[in-house]
Amino acid sequence: MAEHFDIAIIGGGIVGAALAHTIGNRRSVVLLEREEAWGYHSTGRSAAEFSLRFQSEGAGRLIRASAGFLQTPPDGFCDLPLIRPRGNLCIAQAEKAGHLHHIFEVERNKSAPMARPLQLLTVADALALVPFLDPDWVAAALYDPDCWDIEVDSLLQSYLKSARHAGADLRRNAEVTGARMDGSAWRLETNGADLLATTVVNAAGGWADPVALHFGATPLGLVPYRRTAITVPVEGYDVSAMPEVNEIDEDFYFKPDAGRLLVSPADETPVAPHDAWPEELDIAQAAQYLSDCTKLEIHRISDSWAGLRTFAPDRLPVIGASKRAPGFFWLAGLGGFGIQSSPAVAALASSLLLETPIPAALRQEGITAETFSPIRFE
Repeated sequence: MAEHFDIAIIGGGIVGAALAHTIGNRRSVVLLEREEAWGYHSTGRSAAEFSLRFQSEGAGRLIRASAGFLQTPPDGFCDLPLIRPRGNLCIAQAEKAGHLHHIFEVERNKSAPMARPLQLLTVADALALVPFLDPDWVAAALYDPDCWDIEVDSLLQSYLKSARHAGADLRRNAEVTGARMDGSAWRLETNGADLLATTVVNAAGGWADPVALHFGATPLGLVPYRRTAITVPVEGYDVSAMPEVNEIDEDFYFKPDAGRLLVSPADETPVAPHDAWPEELDIAQAAQYLSDCTKLEIHRISDSWAGLRTFAPDRLPVIGASKRAPGFFWLAGLGGFGIQSSPAVAALASSLLLETPIPAALRQEGITAETFSPIRFE
């Protein structure tokens, strides 16, 4: 006889794990991950950044509402700090110097109350922070102190540990291959045992639209985009305390990563959902960007990889129950900000699923049950 759960969450990335943690023991939960490892795709290949600025309006609301959890996690949630100070240095060439000054004024005027002031820097100031920048390339710079590194694996494993302790059933190698209504519940066919769930949460990332078809839900036009990263060794410099560096329009960025530099060309190439791999052209472009704006000589690339960032057509998350498929809940379209917004995203989804009040941190950001509802597409 198939096991029956109140809620089945499809997708063992950061958001699915966060939701399982947030629901806790208030409902019976099963978390289904198709891969051998938790967070194998987008979660495991992120730039691990938490930033209060330079976000879209929708993402910014969720990220600000997540700040309290990440800065001061609940007692016993994790043994280590979840975020570490990094700072963000934004740079521009001469033709974009005026644009950088404009962005400085805009961001300074709309900063959240919790944010510290932005700093407009001279080229000499920028070189003091990152000595290997090329002064002939950098014409303008600003510094944002409110940027941190996220301990992504610690956050993911803590979500999973918490969910497990609350009684959730965590299953890897459990791809959902079909579904049908069985009385008032969904019968989910997996490559393991079948199971029943009253409500199904679609947290399948790049696979969210294909998963929806199993449940008779209309795909929402969610598109995965490939993003590439490389790491390169840096000889003669200790980069451990260096800030992240972003081109002012995020044409590229680089940051310290285990003694090396992680560099990305900030590419967004629409692709079908798959186990992403980097293209040679994007790898070369990442290396070229670093070579152009610094005095570094790049002799070799230590590693390269790619991940998927999935967006809805309006680039806002999709969080809420489907009106076309009973017992089917969307939790998708989190682009490149799913990790840093996961506490607030899970809190919103949990309140909608359990029909409890939306937490105060989200209400303070103007987030309601309708803000990210799939109704806008359905």
